[in-house]
Amino acid sequence: MGYHLHSKLCSFFQACLLLSLKIAVTCGAYEFKVGGLHAWGIPTKANAQIYNNWSKSNRFHIGDSLLFLYPPSQDSVIQVAEEAYNGCKTSDPILAMDDGNSLFNLTKPGKYFFISGVAGHCEKSQKLEITVFSSYGDFYPPSSAPSVLPSASSPSYATVFGPMPMPSSSERSRTHFLASVIAGIGAISSVAFLNLF
Repeated sequence: MGYHLHSKLCSFFQACLLLSLKIAVTCGAYEFKVGGLHAWGIPTKANAQIYNNWSKSNRFHIGDSLLFLYPPSQDSVIQVAEEAYNGCKTSDPILAMDDGNSLFNLTKPGKYFFISGVAGHCEKSQKLEITVFSSYGDFYPPSSAPSVLPSASSPSYATVFGPMPMPSSSERSRTHFLASVIAGIGAISSVAFLNLF
């Protein structure tokens, strides 16, 4: 009987450890600077695929965010539907951002499409497509569009996509600290318990 109890308790603490690690990873949302070292702008001819290559080299999850940096007097960024992305059409954006320091929060899994809001820039490869995975790593296509169109007085985009203020460094530190504490408690309690037997 003692062996079965020990086995069940070991399994319980291993599950607690895995849950603690999962919480720590989930709390670690990441802010991606679009283009890496490059600002949001027209790519050079030699590096025309910079945004596609950058997107493919990263894995985006719910809770992450995209930071677009650009001179506000010279550029902007708009979120568009796939058809508008493929045709470089700026006339019907889902969301428009033009402050030069635009933060876009990834709130749902699926594909997102961004282009420059300045005419002619998209045709010069200033466009970005990303795929967002759920926090568990699975990709689920976005649900179909609503059957009721918004009224003329309502915004043409969902407010959940809008730029949100970036949390202060103390808030980010608090989140990472909490995640570290939870993971540490899980690991220490598991090791301590296993050493009892």
